[in-house]
Amino acid sequence: MSAQPASPTVDPLPRGAVARDVERHRGDGVERLRDAIAEEVPVALLYNERPHVVMMATPRDLEDFALGFSLSEAVIAEACELEAVEERTLLEGIELRLRVPAPRADALEARRRNLTGRTSCGLCGAQALEDAVRQPAPVSGGPAIDAAILRRALADLHERQPLNVATGATHAAAWVREDGAIALLREDVGRHNALDKLIGAMARSGEDAQRGFLVVTSRASYEMVQKAATFGIALVVAISAPTALAIQLAEQTGVTLIGFARRDSHVVYTQPQRFLARPEPVA
Repeated sequence: MSAQPASPTVDPLPRGAVARDVERHRGDGVERLRDAIAEEVPVALLYNERPHVVMMATPRDLEDFALGFSLSEAVIAEACELEAVEERTLLEGIELRLRVPAPRADALEARRRNLTGRTSCGLCGAQALEDAVRQPAPVSGGPAIDAAILRRALADLHERQPLNVATGATHAAAWVREDGAIALLREDVGRHNALDKLIGAMARSGEDAQRGFLVVTSRASYEMVQKAATFGIALVVAISAPTALAIQLAEQTGVTLIGFARRDSHVVYTQPQRFLARPEPVA
């Protein structure tokens, strides 16, 4: 069967998406159309002119990414220590040139963590075990939520992801206030990048990490819990499953970890005191 004429892509595309010609096969039919595709480009982070890491990321919200990565990886302790961010677009990708206090840059250099990140692994290239398995300080406090609050957040999650709605290829990290309302959300092809962007956005907008919880549209791996705990987030909800190491770290750092989150079910893996189960009705 001959292919049908190309169909136009709905405009405008969200930032971080590009249009490409594709062939869609359904049954015996072939349709040529313009499809929305998520961008993935190398993003290099340099601290005080010293190369540190290259991440494959979606080129949007990069100032949030720079700040969130710096905080979640303990390069800096406070947002004000990121003194400047300069973005340069090159043929090979994007450079983020970051300026931090000299003692922070020197400490980072001593860690010798010139690693290369990928969308499926945030630890590739770490040069020592202490670089890969960094344990944050314990987290205390945090919110107490129930199933209704979680359901509200999950019900709004899909529509708050314009890039994923357009492309079907990105993860999201959302900051949800104590009443279940989504306050901030960031998207990226990499789940770690989405979380770093969210942390950066939270720091820039002054969101209190004690007054809400995190929802991620991915599995809860060790480094996702590590980044959240480093920023002081006490409750992490994942749409998919956690890993055993993520559960261990969450328990050790006092983080409540919930997985397989659905509108009608979820699994609490650690620190259940922050999730308020509804009492059984009296017969």
